[in-house]
Amino acid sequence: MSGTQSRIMYLELKSGQQDRGPARIGRVTFSASGKTLYYRGKSFQSCKGRGCGGNYFDVETDEEYWISGPKKNGQDRHWAGSGSVEIDEDVADEYWAEIRQCPPPKN
Repeated sequence: MSGTQSRIMYLELKSGQQDRGPARIGRVTFSASGKTLYYRGKSFQSCKGRGCGGNYFDVETDEEYWISGPKKNGQDRHWAGSGSVEIDEDVADEYWAEIRQCPPPKN
């Protein structure tokens, strides 16, 4: 898998969730063509031209997702949405240092 590109991304389930779906910050890898994204055993392809509520869909379940680069200010959810955003443990240090550029909140 050498040369596989990866990036920390924001992922939110959109199908049937009314902007309150489960959301995560995690490391996504890209296919060689860049047309497929992979995260936690799932494969996602662009909704372009599908009339999708998100911007990607799970190729196995057809569920719609919003997948994007995380925002420096942490406001990744849709303005009308709510709920917590989980940060994968394996990217937490990099997320806080490189993207948010601040220390993580104390629990």
